[in-house]
Amino acid sequence: MPERDIYLLSARALSPETIAVAFAKTSRAPESFREIAAELSDEKSAQFHEKWVVGYGHASVAEHAVLHIAFENVSRVAIETIESNRLASYTEKSTRYQKWGQDDFTIPPELEGHPLRDEFIQTVRLLFSTYAESLDPVKDLILGRSPHRENESDEVYDRRIRSQYVDSCRFILPAAANANVGVTANARVIEMMIRKMLSHRLGEVRQIGEKTKEVAKSETPTLVKYADVVPYLVETFKEIGELEIGNLDIVNRQSDWCKLIDYDKNGEKKVLAAALYRFNEMPFTDAFAYVKSLKKKERAALADTILVKLGRFDVPMRELEYCNYTFDLVMDQGAYAEFKRHRMMTQTPQRLSTRLGYTIPRLVTESGFGSRYEAAMRSAIKMYEKLVEFNPDVAQYIVPNGFNRRVLAQFNLREAFAFCQLRTAANAHYSIRRVAQKMHEEISRVHPLLTKYMKLRDEPWQQVEENYFTKI
Repeated sequence: MPERDIYLLSARALSPETIAVAFAKTSRAPESFREIAAELSDEKSAQFHEKWVVGYGHASVAEHAVLHIAFENVSRVAIETIESNRLASYTEKSTRYQKWGQDDFTIPPELEGHPLRDEFIQTVRLLFSTYAESLDPVKDLILGRSPHRENESDEVYDRRIRSQYVDSCRFILPAAANANVGVTANARVIEMMIRKMLSHRLGEVRQIGEKTKEVAKSETPTLVKYADVVPYLVETFKEIGELEIGNLDIVNRQSDWCKLIDYDKNGEKKVLAAALYRFNEMPFTDAFAYVKSLKKKERAALADTILVKLGRFDVPMRELEYCNYTFDLVMDQGAYAEFKRHRMMTQTPQRLSTRLGYTIPRLVTESGFGSRYEAAMRSAIKMYEKLVEFNPDVAQYIVPNGFNRRVLAQFNLREAFAFCQLRTAANAHYSIRRVAQKMHEEISRVHPLLTKYMKLRDEPWQQVEENYFTKI
């Protein structure tokens, strides 16, 4: 019997395109991966990809070529497009632990030569200076309330309190603020990312797409060289944006900020039936009929069997994915920056706007900085209204993190476990904790049988509002 062997094809020795070919050729070649790789050159790999990936459409081969791309000093507006690709990994500069300097922002290229450019810069600088001036008053408030813990070093203490006062001051930062983000993805995803960026309505994003293509070609010259503008995206988005749909008012009903608009009424029964299906031999319809025939206590016992042993960091069984939910949400942009990281969800965010109002963190008010904060927000509103007449997409750059944004989200129960447990933890930002607690409340209302196994912090969303916000 052949001896089992598990080893790396090192990216230090082989190019990403060569590794992709070595894996691809094993489907038809009897040799080991080492032997296949040893026979390949960059030229032969390029020829293979040109023939099979490009010529015959075997695009999955490109998934074996992995790239690590660093994006520096790009706006948070642009980062949303960069991070909108589901099958990739991202690490972004944190608004919780880092502070922003006065010049850390992007001027949209659309404003070059435009009369509003100077006023835009003045407003952004006002927001940044207000942000900088808010840090010390809020920090002083925290210092008075959070003394050193026993045996806590100055370094650890500084890091702990920094996360508290920087967290609250971040609401002032506009979407024009720059950040860095590291991306790891395979060449197929990178190609789709480039196509999406080159087809974008914003000039900054298109520029980033061009540079990303240039950088990616140095490692995967064949796999991304045909990435180009997608007319479908350009033309369809333009036409939808120009549709006349009547005079619909912008509404921000406080009671509707977290609305469960659709869910599978048989979702719990489907999950239980799917779990039985896995370990038996009956058709799903029979498994579902059996679950429906059970008494309430019997279904509860079955649910207990499936989930009672679930640990805090365990991933529930995949059968929970047969139960789905759709939410219409309103949350501040700071919360959405964390919400969007849950890429297993299907998310449709609306453009950034100042028209749904803004939140005021309680620490800012209690530090005596509330009036300055609100003055800065009013300046952003004034600038936004001028910009939106010119270009609604460009107007997004001036919108601070504290303004509310609407987003449609659809996800399954398995993802609900991941999201609700992670984002209600004590170390999660209070903006996203509020959202996660309210979403959990809505899901539990319709599906109490399974959601009771979620391990959440005992902190209702109403308590989060009371403890951390002066205004929502």
